[in-house]
Parts: sequence; structure tokens; C-alpha cells
Amino acid sequence: MERKRSRRYRYRQKSLGQKIKDFLRQFIAFMFSNVGIIGLVVGYTILGAFVFQAIEGSQDDDTGQRVVRLRNETAARLWQLTLRLNTLSRALWVANVSHEMLLYQEKVVEAIMDGFDGTEHSKVPQQWSFPGAFLYSLTVITTIGYGNVAPKTEWGKMTTILYAIIGMPLFLLYLSNIGDILAKSFKWIFARCCKCRGCACDRRRRELRRLQRQQELHQLQARRRGEVELELAALGPAPAPAPAAPNARAWQGPAGPLAVADPDAALDGEEDDDASGSDGSSLDDDPQSITVPITLCLTIMVGYVCGGALLFSRYESWDFLDGSYFCFISLSTIGFGDIVPGDKIYASQGIELSFILCSMYLMLGMALIAMCFNLMQEEVVAKMRGLVAAARAVCRCWGRRDRLREVAAEAGAAAAAVVVPGALRTPAAAAAAPATEDYDVDEVAEEEEEEEEEVVVVPRAASMRGRRGGI
Repeated sequence: MERKRSRRYRYRQKSLGQKIKDFLRQFIAFMFSNVGIIGLVVGYTILGAFVFQAIEGSQDDDTGQRVVRLRNETAARLWQLTLRLNTLSRALWVANVSHEMLLYQEKVVEAIMDGFDGTEHSKVPQQWSFPGAFLYSLTVITTIGYGNVAPKTEWGKMTTILYAIIGMPLFLLYLSNIGDILAKSFKWIFARCCKCRGCACDRRRRELRRLQRQQELHQLQARRRGEVELELAALGPAPAPAPAAPNARAWQGPAGPLAVADPDAALDGEEDDDASGSDGSSLDDDPQSITVPITLCLTIMVGYVCGGALLFSRYESWDFLDGSYFCFISLSTIGFGDIVPGDKIYASQGIELSFILCSMYLMLGMALIAMCFNLMQEEVVAKMRGLVAAARAVCRCWGRRDRLREVAAEAGAAAAAVVVPGALRTPAAAAAAPATEDYDVDEVAEEEEEEEEEVVVVPRAASMRGRRGGI
């Protein structure tokens, strides 16, 4: 019975609330994935376009109609003024017309402050049409803010604040994820392009690898030589070293000869391994461990700006300099707003293609800029780590050198400070003393005669030989 109950409990269907929770959890995980974040940004921008079009579109129609009505009324008043005066007095007519024109000028300025751009809406599409509102929504979440289009109503201003609060972090997340994906993809392509044996990048990588191995071998060689010299200085002279291999350098240590392989022979073998395995083993390297040069990243950014300049110069009445200026100002999120797209498209084709092109160019371009920044950051970090490692190696080398000098000096002082009673020291020991230190045998003999039991200082090796001679 217990087993049947456990099976029933295991295969029991989920409730409707649990299903809704699981669906929402999976949906949120998908929306914040690499693919879902793109759709989320595009959908959020489209939603903002519809919202701003509904809020500001009616205000744009009212402003344009008010300006047209004001102009017609001003022209009618001028005609009535001319008919009423019916005089040839130029000064009187100019005074009345100037007053009417001043009133018209004030009304036009008020309309411009309300969003009027001076274009006839019967010939030119509205600035709050769907492509225009889409571009405005994109400039809000990207913090570009051209300034040529801005909300005039209270609801539009409050909606812009709320829209930016949610949209800017979302777009930053989009740049982070898409930039990381593009960076990994580009590094993989760059690694594949540099895998050929004759590639300059591959040759440079092999040369750096060889120099790194050579440096490691020399450091190991210097460390072993320092340890052996330190032990020899502390223990005194030892028998002659045993013969070593032809490609080895031997030093006598406390437990016998210590051989260190010749770095040239080791490097030759490693170069042969690199040459034989450059086509096979190098392909197994992790592409993500390869860094992209900064010059290549700068070339990509400059090329994208130049490509955008050529694109906009084809559809707009701009030259190459103005197109490059607009692309750089837009991609750098400066957004002065002195040059905006859309003029020539309206006059020639009658559609709003420039807003669509500009929106696509900005979304792809900012992701590409994020990719280049990621690659350049990795390159700079790798360079700085190399400099720090080189500085540490130099400091370690100098520190080891000074430490070996200090230890050698201490060992020499300790060997010279061994005290032996005068009774145990013989003339043979005194005669053997100059073999290691420059002592005067006559002076030692005179001192021995004067004080038989005096404690004198002799080298350790000589004292030990004296003991053996006395025994």
C-alpha cells in the first residue's frame, strides 16, 4: 500500500497554479537569455513607439493645424487692413502691418515651443509617426537623445521618465550579453584564421612560447646553481665532480653531482615539437585564450563608422564628413542633434526609410562597439599581466642574487669563526692553513710559543686537518 501511494504521489498531475509558476519561470529564464534579450529589447522599443505615438501624435496634429490656421487668419487680417485703410500713406500701412506680423511671430514661436518644426504636414509625414517614435524610443534607452524630437505633453514627459528607468538597464544588459557573444565568435574566427603555419600571428605565438620556455629554463638553471654554490660555500671544498652527460652541466652537491640539462638542447627539442605539432597540436588550443590585437579592434570600429557614412550619404544630402560625424556622434552616445536623418528620404521617396536604417544601424553598431571594448579590455589585461609577471621575475632575480650574497658571506664568516684550542693545533695544521686562507706560518709559530693554551681563530678546513695530523 505504501508503494502504491508513493507511485500515485509521484505521478500525480500538477495543479494549475504550479503549471503557471513553472511556465512563468521558464519564460523569464528565456527572456533573459542571449536570444530572448534581443527580442525583449526590440519588443520594448516597439511598445514605446506605439505609446509615444498615441500620446504625442495628437499633440503634433493640433500644433500643425493651429499654425496653419494662424497663418491663414493673419493673411486675412492683412487683406482687411489694406482694404480698410484705402490710403496711399506708406507709414500708416507699415505700422499696422508690422503690428500684425509681430503678433503672428509670437504665435509661431509658441507653436515651435510646442513641437512645431515648420514643415507642412500635408507634404511631410509626422515626426511622431511609428518610425519616428521608434527612433525616439531607441534614443531614450541608448541615452543618445538627439533633441530634435522631444515630448511636449505632461503625459509624454512622465512616460519618458518611466520608460528610461526601465529601458536603460535593459539595454545595458543587451550590450553586455550580445557584446560577449560577438566577442567569443570573433575570437573563434580570429583563432581559426591564425591557425595556419605560415601566419604571422602563429609565428609570433610560437616565438613567444619559445622565449617563455627559455626564460623558465634559465631561471631553473640559475636557481639550481645558486643552491649548489650555497651548499658548497657552507660545507667547504668537496671532491672533484663526476663526469656528466655531454648536454649537461654538473655541479657537485652534498649528495653527489647535480646535473642541469643544457637549455639549448632542450629548446631545440621543444622547437622540433612545435614544428612537428604546429598543424595538429596547435589546433587543440582554446580559441578563447587568444587575444585580439587592439589595432584590429580599432580598424573594425573605424570601418563601421565609414560604412555608415557611405550608407547615409547615399540616402541623405550629406557628404562623407557629415556622415562620419553623425555616425561617430551617434555610436558614442553624444547625440548633439544638429544633424539628423530623414530629410532627403521625405523629399525623394516619400517614405520614412531613414528612421528604420538609423535604428538598425544604432542597435548593431552599439553591440559591435561593446564587442570591440571587450576584446580590447582582454588585450590590455593580458599585457598588464605580462608586465607584472616580468617585473616580479626581475625583482625575484635581484632578491635571490642579494640573498645568495648575504648567505655566502654568512657562511664564510661562520667557517672562519670556528675556534680550536692551541693544544689541538699542530705545526702541520698551521702549515696547511695557507691552502684556504692567506696565513703567515712564522707568526702562527711565534704565537704558539708565547701562549700554549691561547684560543686562536683558524679556518674550519685547516683545523680539521690539524686534528687528523695530531691524532
